[in-house]
Amino acid sequence: MRWQSTPPRRGRPMGAPIVVQLFGELDFPSAARTNSRLDPVTAGNRPHTVLDLRRVDFLDCGGIGVLCRARRRTRAHGGRLSLVITDPRFLRILDAVGLTGTFDILDAPPDTARLSDDGPCTTGCDGSVTAAAAPRS
Repeated sequence: MRWQSTPPRRGRPMGAPIVVQLFGELDFPSAARTNSRLDPVTAGNRPHTVLDLRRVDFLDCGGIGVLCRARRRTRAHGGRLSLVITDPRFLRILDAVGLTGTFDILDAPPDTARLSDDGPCTTGCDGSVTAAAAPRS
């Protein structure tokens, strides 16, 4: 697993939503590693966290578990979790398991959002999770 982070950025709006970009397969083999990468993001007092799933290729029950865990952890700290989903298959999956109204679904990250300082999270078909440095603003 590779991990790169960027130095803290200045000039961010207070309370701006933080965005974590997920890539690849969000599935059972990658769930534990993805959870370990999302846990630091969902552990703090962040009013709004956004998981961007636009570049996720596959979602199964393990991925649904990751999303539910992230939502539960975010809400435990008084925050809100939104998902950016544009793939109709993923919307159907959420509907099929009765989670349609559970998540705030967005077409794109909010304009005031910023990337996580820890960079985007990538899940691979082999269960690997890597992060790339977030672009500087």
